[in-house]
Amino acid sequence: MGEAQAAALVLTVSDGVSRGTREDLSGARLAVRLTAAGYAVSRGVVPDDPDAIRAAVRAATTTQPLVVLTGGTGLTPRDTTPQALQALLDYEIPGFGEVMRAAGRRSTPLASLSRSLAGVSGRTLVLALPGSPGGATESLEAVLDLLPHALETLADDSSRHAAER
Repeated sequence: MGEAQAAALVLTVSDGVSRGTREDLSGARLAVRLTAAGYAVSRGVVPDDPDAIRAAVRAATTTQPLVVLTGGTGLTPRDTTPQALQALLDYEIPGFGEVMRAAGRRSTPLASLSRSLAGVSGRTLVLALPGSPGGATESLEAVLDLLPHALETLADDSSRHAAER
């Protein structure tokens, strides 16, 4: 990640956590792991509401190079994180979702049901991970080594690449 510490927002998507009736174990674990990897982490919480998710991610993309959401990637009607993000993402990065699901399948075949994804909004990398603590941390671990290069590439003005051609 170079000399400067990269910033990251961990955003928990959960009705229970946003109401204060459930502890944010997934967000806490992700924040600890990202901090250990050298990221300056801030945290937020939103309910399982597409408008709230979009507003929080839209605001974060103005200042954060990395936004990591946890929750809302399952199959229930309240799991709307992927749909909410579709309107914000300039493009998706399919390989991230594939790698995250493959890593999860080592623990449970149910990982194939996850709608985890990654994409880019402007110059911000957005990851949507499962809401369970185990699924969230497994998914992050699966892509953690890819993050520095992805963030460096997104921050680059590509003039270096043009000069190499």
